Amino acid sequence: MTSQLFTGLSAFPLTPLHDDQIDEQAFTGLITRLAAAGVDSITALGSTGSYAYLTAEERARVAQLAVEHAGSTPVFVGVGDLRTSHILAHIDAAERAGASGVLLAPMTYQALTSDDVFKLYRNVAEHTELPMIVYDNPGTTHFTFTTDLYARIAELPGIASIKIPGVPTNPKQAIEHIAAIRAVVPEHVTIGVSGDAFAATGLNAGCDAWYSVIGGTLPEPALAITRAAQAGRASEAVAKSERLAPLWELFAKFGGSLRVTAAIAEHLGLATHGCLPLPIQGLTEAQRARVVQVVDVLGLV
Repeated sequence: MTSQLFTGLSAFPLTPLHDDQIDEQAFTGLITRLAAAGVDSITALGSTGSYAYLTAEERARVAQLAVEHAGSTPVFVGVGDLRTSHILAHIDAAERAGASGVLLAPMTYQALTSDDVFKLYRNVAEHTELPMIVYDNPGTTHFTFTTDLYARIAELPGIASIKIPGVPTNPKQAIEHIAAIRAVVPEHVTIGVSGDAFAATGLNAGCDAWYSVIGGTLPEPALAITRAAQAGRASEAVAKSERLAPLWELFAKFGGSLRVTAAIAEHLGLATHGCLPLPIQGLTEAQRARVVQVVDVLGLV
């Protein structure tokens, strides 16, 4: 069933740049690394993949490379943009590349209303037969979904999953939060947690998937958390996540996960120094040293 595609660990790789061009060798290296690790799916051109900074041609090329190098691993492609016509063009490119699904965030410059966002998803659902992930990421899009809006959008054809922000840290409250969403969306629509520090709690609370930043660069520890939760070993999943607390703390301390993840990829030789699109500067040397220290202490290779 289509819904089974949208479960487990979906890894969000970086789209590394070099001299302001897509570093195809680094990107395909990340993709083959993820496929070899056995992630359940790969989501190219998510926020970790810096989709908003890339041209349509660059995005089409990244989608093509991701599918070509993922082997049998399903690839979802981020298609968000400011204008609906541009989104539809990105979807067409994803279809040509052979993507298994698309990820859509409601990007905005002028503030969007709930009706704007609903009609965006309706227009996309009418345009493509590819299954779609609803991407709720208020930290980057500055649009906040309500549970009622989830319910409206989830009734549209082709909606396969909802990527929600981090769940409450209290396990009981997390279960209640997921149950409230589950109660208003069709059974075939999966719920995926994001915010890597919340993943174990979200999976234990009933989320079907983890849409993971760190899983796109370090798939093994993310898979260990996911598989423990899927097997019902809730305390083990939490323990494995708590072991990575120094990493989650760096995400919070250094302005989010993107810069830290890029620094890790550069330290491990998976991308060249300065792989993020300008004007994003990445971390300072002192901050990089702290990231390297945490990676080495935790044995994250």
